[in-house]
Amino acid sequence: MVHLEFNSESENEGIARVVTAAYMMRFDPTMEEMADVKTAVSEAVTNCIVHAYPDRDGKIIMDVSHEDRCLKIEVEDFGIGILDVRKAMEPMYTTKAEEERTGMGFSFMEAFMDEIEVTSEPGKGTRVVMSRTIGGNEALYG
Repeated sequence: MVHLEFNSESENEGIARVVTAAYMMRFDPTMEEMADVKTAVSEAVTNCIVHAYPDRDGKIIMDVSHEDRCLKIEVEDFGIGILDVRKAMEPMYTTKAEEERTGMGFSFMEAFMDEIEVTSEPGKGTRVVMSRTIGGNEALYG
């Protein structure tokens, strides 16, 4: 397992992507798998940076682990939280329309990962747990 703690600075989103990519190399992922997972991580971390801490820096924790070929990524913040997780996960929903945010972060995470679970408590923070099986499609392709 890899455990990272970093400040909610936009530069750190790239670090989260690189660490995830390095961890994934043990599975010999396809380019598509690598791109999908890195995009999901980018969206999860960017949500923390933009939404969890709107007027200050805060801490983000990311854990990357696996069981067999199932990659598990947990991203957690301790920011303002989400009042209505179900609403926040609707495509095109954003609380930052004035900043030209698309509201597609959770939709991308859902599209690129096998599973995503979001839990949040207003005033305490949000936790996103994503998983995806990497490789193992040899039987499909002969």
